[in-house]
Amino acid sequence: MSGRTLIDVRDLWKSFGDNQVLKGISLELIEGETLVVLGPSGCGKSVLLKHIIGLLVPDRGEVLFCGRNIFDMSVKELGEARQHFGMVFQGAALFDSMTVGENIGLPAVERKGMRGQELETLIEDKLRLVGLEGLSGLRPSEISGGMKKRVALARAIALNPDIILYDEPTTGLDPIMAEQINELIRDTQNKLSATSIVVTHDLHSACFIGDRVALVESGRIEFVGSTDELMDTEDKAVRNFIARGRANLGPRESDRAGLH
Repeated sequence: MSGRTLIDVRDLWKSFGDNQVLKGISLELIEGETLVVLGPSGCGKSVLLKHIIGLLVPDRGEVLFCGRNIFDMSVKELGEARQHFGMVFQGAALFDSMTVGENIGLPAVERKGMRGQELETLIEDKLRLVGLEGLSGLRPSEISGGMKKRVALARAIALNPDIILYDEPTTGLDPIMAEQINELIRDTQNKLSATSIVVTHDLHSACFIGDRVALVESGRIEFVGSTDELMDTEDKAVRNFIARGRANLGPRESDRAGLH
């Protein structure tokens, strides 16, 4: 895939006490692509994602956003850089005290001071995009887990960010709802022409939505390439992960994911 590099992760190391989580990770995100960071639970995927938006500071290494190391930015500059990102958190992270509409509109209110009809129009547009028209007045406690994920996506894209980050978007969902979220992610990418990073342990999701896949094992990148290259490689670590992925899929799911 050609295009400019939006994010360049260089030799990233991070430990928590004696636990070395990231071990020299280097990775590029190319404009217009969906990059899936794939790997088992606890391998460092979400920690990597938190470094990319500056929520964590590494022991060593850099994250360049449009050529600038985010860890050299001032608080103001980092805040401005984050306005280019939308984040869908693993547990949706909606505010229970707010309505669905208020959750979606929060970035527009805080960053743009948006109010009134302009805000209402934005909220309804984003609800329509994720297939939840007319639910603006409900509370998060009144909707399903899958709907919460959709609301979280609507909030993440409220200001049409350049980059969308997804942290385990299908975790905790039944297979049918997980499939709907996968389709929604791919549909959103197409409609918005967004650049995305999707963190997941789900091999089927990775093959369904990814342009490129980076496989992380024990804090290291073991493979980077297209989904076809992922399935064809003879790398032992990759083959072992794929074998585990196949074991967790039924025949129909395996066939749809290209895992035959």
